[in-house]
This record gives sequence, structure tokens and C-alpha cells, in this order.
Amino acid sequence: MQEPCIKTLTTDYDAEELKGFSRSMAELQWLLLILVILYFFIPTREIVDTDPLVVTMVAYALFVLVFRYFNFQARETRFKLAVETWTMVGFITTILWHTGYTESPLLNLYLLVIIACAITLGKVMTLLEVGLIACCYLLMGFKVHSVDIFTPGTFTLLMANFSPFLLVAYVTSMLASDILAAKRKIARLSQTDDLTGVLNMRAFNTLFDKEIARVNRYGTSLTVIMVDVDGLKAINDHYGHTAGNRLIQIVSTVLKAHVRSSDVLARYGGDEFIILLSQAASGAAHAKAERIRTAIADTSLNINGKRISTTASVGIASFPNNVSDVEDVVDKADMALYKSKQSGRNRVTSYERSQDPVSACA
Repeated sequence: MQEPCIKTLTTDYDAEELKGFSRSMAELQWLLLILVILYFFIPTREIVDTDPLVVTMVAYALFVLVFRYFNFQARETRFKLAVETWTMVGFITTILWHTGYTESPLLNLYLLVIIACAITLGKVMTLLEVGLIACCYLLMGFKVHSVDIFTPGTFTLLMANFSPFLLVAYVTSMLASDILAAKRKIARLSQTDDLTGVLNMRAFNTLFDKEIARVNRYGTSLTVIMVDVDGLKAINDHYGHTAGNRLIQIVSTVLKAHVRSSDVLARYGGDEFIILLSQAASGAAHAKAERIRTAIADTSLNINGKRISTTASVGIASFPNNVSDVEDVVDKADMALYKSKQSGRNRVTSYERSQDPVSACA
């Protein structure tokens, strides 16, 4: 049931990653242009026709400015990055066309595109990009060698010169894929609790902040349920922490079975769990909390052939029903939970303003 929450967090991670890729792509585009300009003013071989080069450089600079800085597409996407790499290929090919074709000293500029594509767009797009570059390369080879390009000697020489591009594409895409997989695994581990597999509080707070922003924007409701396992300390003392951990895992399994895909379940710490319900009426939230309490009471743990049961105390707070400030919902749910434990445990308590010590004193 936590997959939608994980996907939401992963989507946020991907968005941040794309922003980083976009910044790197912008720097790479300017670097490419600077390298061509330097060659234009300090060529290693004579440039016969300079006008096409000047027009190409100006056109490419305008493209970068318009496409990247004039909000052509404010939201960063991989398609946008792909368009930029295609344009880079076109720019480099045009420059090579006027500086020596396949013999141009600037031929290795294609490596910038291949590396950028491998890092940002993955294996498949890198393969397609290399295919496009290969077509441009063979076209320029045909311009130089005419029909002789099809002779074994010439074709073999051209492919030998092109082989470093294939090697760089393969190695870079493999490394980028492994790094990306490792980063995603680390990100996922940083979002979940090791013992139970539910979200940790770091991930919960991220989603809670997003939910608060949505509530403030659209004026919708929000409910928090806090669940505390009763008697965990006694089980730890009598049967060891391994038994206590098993009990926490069993309770987390029960909670997973009772939350919707749109709910956010997290381990609050120790033997406490927290559930965030968006757009849930207080009555429906109370009914859900009662089902959770009953399910936990009906669950038992087998320790050395002995069945050990437990119960749970539950606290509920809802905005705007009984909490005036949405950012206080967690604190008020915690107060309601404390009231449940004070009143004998194994019960559900909804927060009321009279429970607040400040309100009571007033």
C-alpha cells in the first residue's frame, strides 16, 4: 500500500535530478560553443569559408538562449534534454562540414554529446544518438571519399576511427546506469524504516508538507491517526528485543492491510506509527481507527509455543473539524493518543480542544 507514496517521493527525486541534469546540459552547450569559437579564431588548419560557421554559431547561441532561458518549456523533461542533444549533433555536424568533414580536428566534439546523453537519457537513447552520429559521420565520409567509401579498406578505416565513440558510449552508459540504480536504491532506503518497510519520518514529513500545502491551497480536510503498541516494554523485558521487533513487524503488517493507497503510513518511532489521511471525514477516520485497534487486538505473536497478544492505543486529530491550525494536527493526535493511554489503553480517542492543557486552563 506504500507504493504510491514511494512513487510520489521518487517522482520528486526524479524532478530534482532532472534539474541537475538540465543545469549540466546548459553548461555543456556553452562549453561546446566556446570550443568552436576558440577554434574559429585559432584554427589548426585554414578555414576557407567562414560565413557559414559564423551563421551556425549565432544560430546555435540563439537556440540555447530561446530554448533554455526564455521559458520555452519551464518544466524540465527528458524529452527537452533529448531535443538539446539532437540540436548539439546538428550543430557539430554543420561545423565539421565546414572544417574538414571526417578529418576535422573538431570531430571529437561528438564525445560531449555521447557522454551527456549516456548520463541523462539512458542506454536506449544513447544507442539512438550514436546511430544518428554514425549516419552523420558516414555522410561526411561519403562527401570525402565518394563511392570509395564502400570499399573494404576505406570503410574499415572509417569504422576504426569511429570505434572510440562506440566504446565511450558503451562504457559511459553502463556506468551511468549502475550509478543511477545505486542512487535510486539509496534514496529508497533513506525513505523507509529498516524493520517494518513502511515510510520513515523523514519521508513522512516530506509528504506531510506537500499535503499541508494542498490543504492551504484548496481548503480540503486532513486527518492524522497515531497508533501506539501497548505493553511493548514488558514483552522486551520478558522475551527480549527480538520478540519486540517481531511484534512491531506484525503490527505494521496489520496497519498496511488497513490503509488506502492514498494514505501515508510511517513509523513514528519505537512502538508508534502515524497515518495521514487526506480528505477523510472525522467519522470515517474514527471508524478506520477502530478497525485498526480491533485487528491489532486480534493479532498474536508466537514465542516458543506461547501465544502473546497485544493491544494498541490510538489518537485522532482532524483539520478543520477539531484542529484550527493544520500544522498542529500531528501534535493534537499525539495528545489524543496520550489520553487513550491515560484512560486505560486499547481505545481510540479523538482530539477535542478541552484536552489541550492551554484550553483547559483558559
